[in-house]
Amino acid sequence: MTESLNRTDRDIAAAASLLRDGKLVAFGTETVYGLGADATNALAVAAIFEAKGRPLFNPLICHYESAEAAFADVLASPLAERLADTFWPGPLTLVLPRLKTCPVALLAGAGLETLAIRVPAHPVAQRLIAALGRPVAAPSANRSGGISPTTAAHVLASLEGRIAAIIDSGPCRVGLESTVLDLSGPAPVLLRPGGVNLEALEASIGCKLSAISHQPQAPHSPGMMRSHYAPRLPLRINATSIQPNEALLAFGPPIPGARLTFQLSARENLNEAASKLFEGLHWLDNTAPAHALTAIAAMPIPTHAVGRAITDRLSRAATPFDN
Repeated sequence: MTESLNRTDRDIAAAASLLRDGKLVAFGTETVYGLGADATNALAVAAIFEAKGRPLFNPLICHYESAEAAFADVLASPLAERLADTFWPGPLTLVLPRLKTCPVALLAGAGLETLAIRVPAHPVAQRLIAALGRPVAAPSANRSGGISPTTAAHVLASLEGRIAAIIDSGPCRVGLESTVLDLSGPAPVLLRPGGVNLEALEASIGCKLSAISHQPQAPHSPGMMRSHYAPRLPLRINATSIQPNEALLAFGPPIPGARLTFQLSARENLNEAASKLFEGLHWLDNTAPAHALTAIAAMPIPTHAVGRAITDRLSRAATPFDN
């Protein structure tokens, strides 16, 4: 049975003790809920992959208390330090070469010579990492390939009984995973759009960023699998009409005729839509069958600012898993 914890100092200390003992603890961040393990404990890291049903070649993000702590484990460039000054704590993950002295288990980085690191902005995550005194490896707290969780209830629906505890940290403010930027090569490469806008990154870096295509064979970071974030029901994107068997994920004025609708943002606000995306997919996936609906149609989302990350998630959610 999974223990439910609150945000009290006592419960944070109890969660840190569980992590120290090699157990798994889910906790909220500003992006989505993470499934945490002591990143320096290889057995604990392996338990993340088992609990999620996650492929071992898919690396994890390691969460740190501060930029100073994070950069003690990787080879930090001046660009990395500048980006950290600008965006940390916050929803930006940097991929950098790991140092030989790095104590993080090799499995956390899928055996690569790089490590994905970030400093989360959520106070629960910050307090938990500080209480543990070590980096926390934490992918999204859900079964692999499914919809990312933005509430404690989402986590329990997916992982109840598979993890030791969850800290109910409230709903996630951003609601989308972190932006992932690879700084391990000669030029920065965007691996995954997310909570930090591409435009803001390019303004800070001073140049346009290239983006890498999905790499299901050997991804450099989490969230790069071709099919990901998927509901159980089939998802059709960029819908401008509704079929009789479809529930609707709306953005702006809903398509007429929908029998069941979840509204991401009636006022077409992209930040509001991002914060509600996974909540909407969870709700429609669980509610539509009771209305004899067998699929989900998602209305088009503009592709500027955080809309780029929303469309990325919807595109992956609509991609069938490879056999």
